[in-house]
Amino acid sequence: MIARIWHGVTPAAKADEYFEFLKQTGVPDYQSVEGNRGVTILRRIEGGQAHFLLLTLWDSMEAIREFAGSDLEKAKYYPEDQHFLLEFEEKVVHYAVLLDEER
Repeated sequence: MIARIWHGVTPAAKADEYFEFLKQTGVPDYQSVEGNRGVTILRRIEGGQAHFLLLTLWDSMEAIREFAGSDLEKAKYYPEDQHFLLEFEEKVVHYAVLLDEER
């Protein structure tokens, strides 16, 4: 299993609105791809900014390719992101999942 991690930053005042936007766009987009095993959204407010980490789990790099296209490390954005994000990081990171255990 592969974890794909994306980081984004919004103004803190737009954090809740961006979370709702993610639930309506990014989450269904991830979940529509066969081989997606889940989506986790993390948020940390620091000063006037909200940092988001989206952690998605995938069966394989091929499944990620179905979502992301041929450049697996390129971050995927939506046109509406320009209304929320303070910066557009170009890359995501991938990790091999060695343990995924629920209690």
